Amino acid sequence: MIKLLSYFFQSLIIYFFFLIGLILGLNLSRNLFSFIFLFFGPLFKSKKIIDKNLETFSLKKNNFDKKRIISEMWMNYGMTFIEYMFLNRFRKYNSHITINGEENLNDVLKNNKPVIFISGHFANFELMSMEITKKKIKLATIYRPLNNIFLNPLMVFLRKKYICENQIKKGINGVKDTVEYIKKNHSIALMIDQRVSEGEKINFFGKKASTTTLPAQLSLKFNLDIIPVFIKRTKVNDFVIQFEKPIKTNKFANKLELSEHLNTILEKMIIKNPNQWIWSHNRWK
Repeated sequence: MIKLLSYFFQSLIIYFFFLIGLILGLNLSRNLFSFIFLFFGPLFKSKKIIDKNLETFSLKKNNFDKKRIISEMWMNYGMTFIEYMFLNRFRKYNSHITINGEENLNDVLKNNKPVIFISGHFANFELMSMEITKKKIKLATIYRPLNNIFLNPLMVFLRKKYICENQIKKGINGVKDTVEYIKKNHSIALMIDQRVSEGEKINFFGKKASTTTLPAQLSLKFNLDIIPVFIKRTKVNDFVIQFEKPIKTNKFANKLELSEHLNTILEKMIIKNPNQWIWSHNRWK
């Protein structure tokens, strides 16, 4: 009951923030909420977890500016948060997006065969699936519901309306739904950068981390290519999305070998742009 009340009051505050964002407009609200998250974010998320994660990151990357990474992470968090209220604008226009590797998307359409898109929580990560569906590629995305039951319905509504109509709730039933979508010739998009309790312990920045093997299992079972996707916020208003060349998965012996390869790709994405990845997640718990 206490947790439910806590979620209720949290949702009131967030809905109020969303209203403020709509009143101010996209540009002003980005500035405001990047400052709010920069100031208040560390009060709600464990500094210890972020420091521990960055210590692990240092095993592969030396001489980085820790303070800048943390500050810019919180600022990006704030901008992404309020951008949910403007997804209709991102859906309607293209001036904010530069797409690299578009030929790899065109090949998906030309071949008329599903693929698995994988990525992590960089910049405004929602825009990646949005751009795939804007190219008329049949897609279903796997998502993790918010713990807050008062906020989750809004998030699902926004994702279905503006990002991808086909939303698959993470879990056992979600795996069954995913297989059904693949059989209906839909590609699948999912994030592989968060810890999953049902995952396998696989190397990630030199340490074992619980990692989803779902993309590897799906690709090997149905002989599907995997396309890594990376997004970067280049300016406050602009983004670059990179669709990499497809990974031919038949050369991998099993799901663990392929999953470790995908973790290596994710590592490279993070090294390339550590300031816009979410370091507050307890990845190596």
